[in-house]
Amino acid sequence: MIKKILISQPHPATEKSPYFDIAKKHNVEFVFHPFIRVEGLAPREFRAQRVNVLDHTAIVFTSRHAIDHFFMLCKEMRVAIPDDMKYFAVSEAISLYIQKYVQYRKRKVFFPTTGKFADLLPLMVKHKTENYLVPLSDVHNDELKNQMDQHNLKHTECVMYRTVANDYPADQPFDFDMVVLFTPAGVQSLIKNVPDVKDRGIRLVSYGKATELAIEEAGLPLELAAPTPQAPSITGSLDLYLTKENGEG
Repeated sequence: MIKKILISQPHPATEKSPYFDIAKKHNVEFVFHPFIRVEGLAPREFRAQRVNVLDHTAIVFTSRHAIDHFFMLCKEMRVAIPDDMKYFAVSEAISLYIQKYVQYRKRKVFFPTTGKFADLLPLMVKHKTENYLVPLSDVHNDELKNQMDQHNLKHTECVMYRTVANDYPADQPFDFDMVVLFTPAGVQSLIKNVPDVKDRGIRLVSYGKATELAIEEAGLPLELAAPTPQAPSITGSLDLYLTKENGEG
């Protein structure tokens, strides 16, 4: 019987989260603790990459983390972003987040309707004379670089933030029946925090193919891989699983 579930993400910002509906419906307890956290590079670490932000005329944002750490790092280095800087975001939600740091109406912001980088590229090609800067995490692959190279876009990738393990509090019992993981780094952090996780019989849930593969490569048993055709969200997947597990419906 599943009674206590660890969700390796921050606590929801609102009590209207589906997690709380599931908790009431199935009489389970959710505990929220991210196994990873993101921290920005220090100015001296960034300067070691020998990248000059103001050499570029457009910034490509792939996440809110990238936006946060780009503007924070520029502030720390006292780099004044010119008003004519262009911004290219992989989704409308990410593009709107730029408003946290700049007056949106005065900026030139571009994004695709699909939320996919492949669909952002045609917009970038229309601005082929731009020199693009792509802020990234220390954990990334060359997919963006290769796609931009294929379209002959002038660009520079740079690391502006890193993903680090966020240890589970040592003074709190790790007495969960199930753990939900969202990233490969989260899988590694779980193993670091709970080396005997396999022997404890804790049921592991993955969200996304990369996380699913990381669990399998670590030799850990995977109880549930989300999303599924029946449930595209992690909460929907958990709801269906608990309904079946508890013999409901």
